[in-house]
Amino acid sequence: MATINVYTETTPNPATMKFLVNKLLINGSVDYPDQEKAQASPFARELFKFNFVNGVFFASNFVTVTKTEDAEWSDIEALLKEFVKGAVESELKVQEVVADENVSFEGTETEIKIQQVLHDYVRPAVEQDGGAIAYKSFDNGIVTVELRGSCSGCPSSTITLKAGIEGLLKRMVPDVEEVVAEAM
Repeated sequence: MATINVYTETTPNPATMKFLVNKLLINGSVDYPDQEKAQASPFARELFKFNFVNGVFFASNFVTVTKTEDAEWSDIEALLKEFVKGAVESELKVQEVVADENVSFEGTETEIKIQQVLHDYVRPAVEQDGGAIAYKSFDNGIVTVELRGSCSGCPSSTITLKAGIEGLLKRMVPDVEEVVAEAM
């Protein structure tokens, strides 16, 4: 068995930290913003047993953990790194049932173009910061997206949304006038 290495990266959201491993954990991404939603994930269920874990997000080769306000990363980072290493080594499942991750876009020509831009250009950048973005709708020039993982509640997500995502979509899809985030 190959040695599992875990390293951490801070994210723009001070309440979240990215725990990266040298192994694919999941194709795509899945967000467990609370303990109740984590019931479908043995890995997330175990993380929520720590009283300082407030949210868990998985994508490709990392898990992003959101801590409670009273916890300090200096107190919990090493413990979480050890836990993630052990969980990956013991092949603790991220999901009980794996959803098919075939990418397909639906809707009008404009909606499909928006989804394609989000998938090809925005998703990789957002995942670098430990988060995810999901297309929700397009109505009267307004694109609605959902921000998950470290992006949910991040102080800089509004700047990312307006300066980055909205600017890109306006350039690439002329029908787009505004991008808004739906609260989770």
